[in-house]
Amino acid sequence: MIYSTPAADDPLCQADIFDACPIFGFEPTSSQVDLDAAPSRWQERVIVVTQACDLAQTKTTKVVVALIQPAQVLVDKGILKAPTVRDQVRRGLVFGWYYLPAAPAPIPMPESIIDLRDLHTAPRVVLERLIANGKRVCRILSPYREHLAQHIAVTFMRIGLPAPYETEP
Repeated sequence: MIYSTPAADDPLCQADIFDACPIFGFEPTSSQVDLDAAPSRWQERVIVVTQACDLAQTKTTKVVVALIQPAQVLVDKGILKAPTVRDQVRRGLVFGWYYLPAAPAPIPMPESIIDLRDLHTAPRVVLERLIANGKRVCRILSPYREHLAQHIAVTFMRIGLPAPYETEP
């Protein structure tokens, strides 16, 4: 089993999935950006990507989260094609996307994709309030949580070379 439903009093942990997490940011509609404009606010399903040890030792007051979208929504919007989800994203071959299978009932989790290119910071107290309000959907269990952590590391540790290696003809 990949998912569990943590008890209401379980502490915040890496790979906790939340509904209705408030996100703030700028959504420019053109190349013109008003730096004095107030940021937009919206709510998203997110997953905690901050390391479990940092959360357990309360070393951080800010928590990094990534947005989660149902795979079908991304297909419907034309962002991904169904064969790409099936053949590449599920196998971890697409940069910045991480596949999550649908959860069994009663966990409300359709086939989804984590967008590791869309990270946000949420105050820890906000996520703790979401837990108290019953907005923690589920948690990804070990070893799947470590697999996600490895995918995050690989996504952000890439080393760009100035030019490809030369090959002999």
